[in-house]
Amino acid sequence: MDGKNHTLISMIHLLGFQSPENLTLLFFFIFLMIYSMTMCANLLIITLVLYGRTLHSPMYFFLSQLAVSDMLLATDILPNMLHAILMKGTIISLANCITQFFFFGVSETLESLLLTVMSYDRYLAICKPLYYALIMNDRVCWIMVITSWMSTILIILVLTLTISQLQFCEPNIIDHFYCDLDPILQLSCSVTTAVQLEVTLLSALFVVMPFFIIIISYVYIIVTIFEISSITERKKAFSTCSSHLAIVSIYYGTLVCVYLVASRGQLWNIGKFPSLLYTVFIPLLNPMIYSLRNKDLKKVLGKLISNSLNMQRNRRVQRKC
Repeated sequence: MDGKNHTLISMIHLLGFQSPENLTLLFFFIFLMIYSMTMCANLLIITLVLYGRTLHSPMYFFLSQLAVSDMLLATDILPNMLHAILMKGTIISLANCITQFFFFGVSETLESLLLTVMSYDRYLAICKPLYYALIMNDRVCWIMVITSWMSTILIILVLTLTISQLQFCEPNIIDHFYCDLDPILQLSCSVTTAVQLEVTLLSALFVVMPFFIIIISYVYIIVTIFEISSITERKKAFSTCSSHLAIVSIYYGTLVCVYLVASRGQLWNIGKFPSLLYTVFIPLLNPMIYSLRNKDLKKVLGKLISNSLNMQRNRRVQRKC
């Protein structure tokens, strides 16, 4: 409430990226291509997992859920961001701003839980191979995924409802390209202690704790891999979790850059760039990392392309006949 005009607001002006006039169209087409590639790459992952019988395993089932989460994040952030680039900012209602934060929170929290589930899956596959098929059956996989989705939606809904009870006052300007938590709270002329306590608790439960579970899982995985006598088997075991480890490193690395390294009093112009990596590039990097490093996905993609080409040839032959 310090020094703020206490006129309540219902609309918010998102400044987005303040790019030079002559680069506006270039930035627009770059981010439009990123959005298109993100949706296509993640849809391809989902299609391959559904199509390929060899991909009907827990690891790829969780990967398809991660692809759904990435599509949700990209669709929540990028369309509005593209509009803001063209219009040099965008005006949205307070309700839409809070809604955008809700879907952003759901996708990011869900990714944290899915990465944790995937690390547990790799732990069982490498450290407990004899029990893997017994423990990670279809029923357990579905329970894990449904629990991740339901708990994520529930806790973010509670946080969002708490935020919606706050009063927001002028100035109604957010110098960012999406409605993140800190920029929203900076507009509040109410006491935000309850929200901050909820965020601290939820961050500890759904970000910090999963991170430590992942770390512990990989300590056991690495120890087990080094105990394998065959170098070939050692490389094969590591290759099954290297893509997941790369995604975990990028995800938590950008989290640290955006929310821990950046000080609260920092200008958002500086904070926009790590946020860009976090919200725009990671949903594209995830499927690319898995598809480029995974032989099983490449084989299924080759079969899918081959079958599609054969179907087209057969149709041409039938038309000629």
